[in-house]
Amino acid sequence: NKVIVALDFPSKEEAMALVDQLSPSACGLKIGKELFTRAGPAFVTSLVDRGYSIFLDLKFHDIPSTVAKAVCIASDLGVWMTNLHASGGMRMMSMAKEALLQKHSDMLLVGVTVLTSMDEAELLESGVQRSLNDQVLYLSCKAKASGLDGIVCSAQEVRRVKEETGDKFIAVTPGIRLSENNDDDQRRVVNPSEAAALGSDYI
Repeated sequence: NKVIVALDFPSKEEAMALVDQLSPSACGLKIGKELFTRAGPAFVTSLVDRGYSIFLDLKFHDIPSTVAKAVCIASDLGVWMTNLHASGGMRMMSMAKEALLQKHSDMLLVGVTVLTSMDEAELLESGVQRSLNDQVLYLSCKAKASGLDGIVCSAQEVRRVKEETGDKFIAVTPGIRLSENNDDDQRRVVNPSEAAALGSDYI
């Protein structure tokens, strides 16, 4: 399914109140840092056991050997997809993917390009001299060259990325909001129908 529901809650109980209204046949689930830190790996595996495809959104970024070990542990939890920061470099990305291949894991590994909470000014402030669109494309190409399965970017950037990397390179697009619901810290947002039209693989 193209839809991944974000379990952005501070507790397992609040997350489960939503999960109980959903179906594994209708959507996947995303577990991020906040909920994972609170509920831990056992909560992840409990949702896997219920039949959900889990996107473990922990955005690993560390020395290559540490990231490689971490993504392998994520795979052991039975998750469908996890991510790392593409800005961590090709050695980090390629070592992580190679570690998964060596253990015959089919878990998807995608690289975060530029967080959808960032705009052009914030990217420049961080020391990046490329434009935001150019930085997304640059990191997307590095992620593909490192063997990753895809990237995380705003749906606004998907079309250009696909032109460069091909349709089989997965684009996961957060920052999906209904037109009347955009009062959080996201910057580069689109609504679901726009994301689908722009070529997002998962929203």
